[in-house]
Amino acid sequence: MKKPLEKNAPSVFQRTIESAKKPLNSLSDNQKFWLLFVLFTISTAVLIQNPLWERLEVYREGDILRESIISPSDITFVDEKETERLRQEARNKTKPIFVIEPTRSENAVQNFRLFWEKLSKKVENSNTNIKTLSNKNISAQISLDDVDSEAEKILTSRKFTAGEIEAVTRALRESTEGFIYNDGDKKYLQTEVVVFDQQRPFQQSIQTLPESNWLSLSKAREKLKERIYNIKTLSEKEKQAFYTILEKFVQPTVFYDAEATEKARAVAAEAISPVIISLKRQQKIASEGEIVTPEILSKINAISSYTKSHRKWNRFFGILIVLTALYWIAWKYIEQRSPALKTTLPSERIFSLFGVVILLQVLLTTVCFKIAEFTALQNIKAPLNDATVWALAIPFAFTSLSLVLLIDKRLALFSGIFASLLTGLIAPRPLEFVLYSVISSSIAVYGIKQYNSRSSLTSAGFFTGLVNALIALAIIAYLQQPFVFDTVVFSIACGFLGGIIASAVTAVALPPLESAFGILTDVKLLELSNTELPLLKQLALRAPGTNQHSHAVGQLAEDACRAIGANGLLAKIGALYHDIGKIAAPEHFVENQHGRNPHDKLKPSQSAKIIISHVTYGMKLAKEHKLPPIIADFIPQHHGTRTLHYFLKKARAQSSSPEDIDENDFRYPGPKPQFKEAAIMMIADSCEAAARSLAEPSPENLRFIVTKIIDAILADDQLDECDLTLRELTIIRESMIRSLIAIYHSRVEYPGYVPPTKVGEFPKYASPSEIPISKGGEIEDEAIDRSQEPSTVSKQAKST
Repeated sequence: MKKPLEKNAPSVFQRTIESAKKPLNSLSDNQKFWLLFVLFTISTAVLIQNPLWERLEVYREGDILRESIISPSDITFVDEKETERLRQEARNKTKPIFVIEPTRSENAVQNFRLFWEKLSKKVENSNTNIKTLSNKNISAQISLDDVDSEAEKILTSRKFTAGEIEAVTRALRESTEGFIYNDGDKKYLQTEVVVFDQQRPFQQSIQTLPESNWLSLSKAREKLKERIYNIKTLSEKEKQAFYTILEKFVQPTVFYDAEATEKARAVAAEAISPVIISLKRQQKIASEGEIVTPEILSKINAISSYTKSHRKWNRFFGILIVLTALYWIAWKYIEQRSPALKTTLPSERIFSLFGVVILLQVLLTTVCFKIAEFTALQNIKAPLNDATVWALAIPFAFTSLSLVLLIDKRLALFSGIFASLLTGLIAPRPLEFVLYSVISSSIAVYGIKQYNSRSSLTSAGFFTGLVNALIALAIIAYLQQPFVFDTVVFSIACGFLGGIIASAVTAVALPPLESAFGILTDVKLLELSNTELPLLKQLALRAPGTNQHSHAVGQLAEDACRAIGANGLLAKIGALYHDIGKIAAPEHFVENQHGRNPHDKLKPSQSAKIIISHVTYGMKLAKEHKLPPIIADFIPQHHGTRTLHYFLKKARAQSSSPEDIDENDFRYPGPKPQFKEAAIMMIADSCEAAARSLAEPSPENLRFIVTKIIDAILADDQLDECDLTLRELTIIRESMIRSLIAIYHSRVEYPGYVPPTKVGEFPKYASPSEIPISKGGEIEDEAIDRSQEPSTVSKQAKST
């Protein structure tokens, strides 16, 4: 029982791509191309110059101008910063407003007298107390309950004279006279203050400070203490007792009026007229290298505001026209270069890939420039505050690195220059960054020699980073930046990081790009050569002869491809899968037979059907296992539309009505080879089978069969649909001959030794003319009746 082959489930990304393609299926190829062209142009323009979030040069006061500032038009604007400065100045000059309560001092004295009268009449019972003394005209209300018990005891211990009480009252009056303010209001005092009388609100006076009659509450109470302690007739305890009682009667007489002050300051600010500045068209505001002053900064901001509101769409449409021209040039270049490119993709798909990679590069560059500016603004110390140095870490080589791996070096170099021109439309310093980007991209193209492992990409990024570091130093020197240690080290680090980031981003972007556009990089091709993959494992187990044949064909095809500059690795991997359909019935193909040919007992039509079915079954397996389309194309194209002539002749010879035999029943479904590698595969497949059938594979015999096969394929018009030239066919023929001689002619036969591979083999053909090569160059060993002796086989081949 045959083991069922494992199937690869489609990935999420592949399903997403298929879903995205559905709306486009109804469009013609021409409509799809122009739709993509417009999409690429507009998308790139939006990323470079989005009118809704236009990128402008950001400066701060004290920065060095990175370019000269020229007024683009006559601009009249309000200098908001200067206007606000003058208004703030007016606010600061506005005098603070205080409100005075002039009766507070006299009310404090009267309140004390009333308090003392109550206290002096207190009955002898020490527990008797008089509740709250209330006077609505006196803000400071004192209760006997509030009096310190020790002070009360001292003051009631003897009767004080009228003179002593008058001295105490005089001390209180002197301490509460003038302007007493809360200690917390001190911060509002200025040289001059405005004082409003609470009883006469429409009258005001301006007080000039400092004056001796303006005291804080704490100073007024200290003054009270000093006055009381100067009364000589009182004991120390009595002085302290009177002070303890009286300090509560000393309260502020003036209060800061925050609301009135703020209103006055607002009126003063509003009285300042806006500062108007006029700029003339082409007026030079400042030169490159100048320090940004507040005045220059105001003018720069005015120009930025004008550009945002008046010219953002002008610039957008200008860039759109430029991009249309650039993309058209790119399309014509790709269209003319596509035949020479090492890819089987049509030019339209190559352009689509080009556009997608350019869009990714522009997006990456735009975002990174913004990050560089933002990061520089967050730092004060040089060189971390320089956005130009930070921008050296941008992965400008991403485009060229991606396309050199996906397509070829020439397109990658063109794309790198194309992306560098767009960098000039994004960068704050166009010339410097265009040069930096061109060099970085070019180095990346020629820095990667062969992409046969993931580490190759890392090496390319490392090499690009080293060159970037050198060019970064050159940029810093050109900009006349100080060559101090910090700047040099930081510039080198950013340049090197740019190369590493480029390789990292490329490594992330490659798999989805390969999947979306059906491109096989060398690494992906090498992954497909893994013999542990289900298809290759089953081919080796079920059809070992076919597996050996596939490897031999792959070697022939690879050498021939390399000789003409085609993709040898693609041909080699395609050869591994070109006969996977033989898994269904391996014993019906000569390379898997050992002494018995099943076709001897089958009708020619049945044999033809079985042999042709290996193509259709192979396509089915390729689809089930999600083989890349370009690899699956080798399965039908290596046979093209050739006819199984020997089976057809045999069928007609056995039929009583030869004219009724339909030739289409003996023809492969095709198509003919569509690309060079498939055509070379067709030739290599026939040449390997023929060489394997020779009893004596001498150089002369090998040259004979290779030439005969190529001539037969050409005569059958099988190469009409691919772009192989006659010159390339000659090179392919010589390559095939050299490879076959290297494989077969070096064999040494030892007397009495029979190699294991020869045990049970069918008889070989003594002469290359005996090999059954059809009119289309197909080798049809299966058509020969192998049940006869070798001599009979040779005669049968000649007669057939």
